[in-house]
Amino acid sequence: MTRANALTAVRLVCAPVIAAAISWGADGVALVAFLVAIMSDWFDGPLARRYGEASPLGGFFDHATDAIFVTAGLTAIALTGEGTLWLPPLIVAAFVQYTLDSGAPRGRPLRASGLGRWNGIAYFVLLGVPVVRDGLSLGWPPPAWTTAGAWLLVAATIASAADRMSSRYRTS
Repeated sequence: MTRANALTAVRLVCAPVIAAAISWGADGVALVAFLVAIMSDWFDGPLARRYGEASPLGGFFDHATDAIFVTAGLTAIALTGEGTLWLPPLIVAAFVQYTLDSGAPRGRPLRASGLGRWNGIAYFVLLGVPVVRDGLSLGWPPPAWTTAGAWLLVAATIASAADRMSSRYRTS
């Protein structure tokens, strides 16, 4: 267990916390869990590089934790009637494809695509919009915006998976 992996583990612990907090309407708790997760994600990579602890396993743990965190949070958001339940399983499928195509099970580092990298950021943004809105009692943007964003990410996630699949066949 490296320092960076310990920090990543904090984000992993935040996944069920944010899902439960959203489900129970504990907006302040959801906001704190989201902010803690963002901070851990921001600092785990630089910490690993600073102490020479970066590794394919650490990179996999980081990305897997990101996928678990956003999937848990976006599932809870969708169950409140905002977003869509189509997106969380697509995130899981895209992550599995990303892992297998990169060769991570054979110890290779993950290889992100351009669209996949932007999708990963957008998942956090999509989760953050209602969590920050509700946690700070802003009342804006409306839930319909989150739902529209979720459907855009459904399309972008499918496009990313199709691009990754077609590039695999182009290089084979």
